[in-house]
Formats: sequence, structure tokens, C-alpha cells
Amino acid sequence: MKGVGYEYIDEDLMNFPKSSLLLEYNPVYKKCAPALWRSCRHAGTEREHAFEEACALLNVLEAELKDKQTGFFGGDTIGLVDIAGNFIGYWIGVIQKVAAVRLLTPDKFPLLCECSSDFQNFPIIKENLPPRERLFAFFKARFERKRKTFTPAA
Repeated sequence: MKGVGYEYIDEDLMNFPKSSLLLEYNPVYKKCAPALWRSCRHAGTEREHAFEEACALLNVLEAELKDKQTGFFGGDTIGLVDIAGNFIGYWIGVIQKVAAVRLLTPDKFPLLCECSSDFQNFPIIKENLPPRERLFAFFKARFERKRKTFTPAA
């Protein structure tokens, strides 16, 4: 975004372990994203537990928005928290579709869904979002690879 200084560091987000720099500057990555991934890719009681954990974390964000009088975490316009949480604003809808789960819904998280919509429709964001079809293909391939990894051979 215009006027926001940054240093670009290429990070391979597909492989573990994550870099110490990523974990230091993005502490949410240690909790929120893994809980969301587990709620989408596991089955049975493990999936239920991950789903509950992800919902609890989303409830924290929902509660934070209740205290705001505006549609973004940072106030009237998009701030650093909104940018850092962009996966909620765009990516999670695609992930939910690929994984056939309903985690972030307007009935459970009305303010977060509204914030997500506002984020996606903010002009500078809307102009720079990757096409949904590309994200869908990417996550579908990723879920298929993970499913093969976690499925025992017959």
C-alpha cells in the first residue's frame, strides 16, 4: 500500500519448519493458521477439536471488532492488522470451498464476515487480489497432496 515501508523477504510457506523470522514477526501464524488448516484437513475427533480451536480464535477477532465502531481493525481504513489477517478476508473462503467446511459464516461471525467483505472490496486490495480460480487450483492441489500424505497406503 502506498506509503507503507517494508522489506520483502521471500519465505517458503509450504515447508516446515517455518523460519524464526516469520514466527517472530507473525506470532498469529503459530496458532490461528494451523488451527484453520487442521479444521479443514483432518477427520473425526481431531477435526472437531481443530474446528473448535479455530472457532475460538475467530471469536477473539470477532470480539475485537465489537469494540470498534468501524469496519476494520485499524479504524476507518485498512491497517497492519487487516493486512496481516488478509487470509480471513479472501483466502479462507477459497479454503472452505476446497475442504468442504463451513467455518467462517455470517451467522457465527457477522462482524468478521462484514470486515472480510469490506477488505475484499477496498479499492487497492481489490485491484491486487489474485484470481479466485488460481487460489482454488492451488489449494485443491495442496489438499490433495496432504491427503495422500496422511492416508495410509492400502
